[in-house]
Amino acid sequence: MASEQEILSGLAEIVNEETGLPTDSVLADKSFTDDLDIDSLSMMTIVVNAEEKFSVRIPDEDVKNLRTVGDAVAYISQAQG
Repeated sequence: MASEQEILSGLAEIVNEETGLPTDSVLADKSFTDDLDIDSLSMMTIVVNAEEKFSVRIPDEDVKNLRTVGDAVAYISQAQG
């Protein structure tokens, strides 16, 4: 099971691969849409990659609740537990 810091780091790598954003700009308090300018298509790719990387399932209806990077970290952390 990954720690929250490992999840954050892993998500930053996934976001970087999808968007080209530097990993150090992917912080827990950043909004996927407002701060990182991630559209819904990119978000779905990020979710799929996160599911694979962390061996979790993130149902589509839950994705809309993942507004910030921190929301996603907490969700993945809980889903692993």
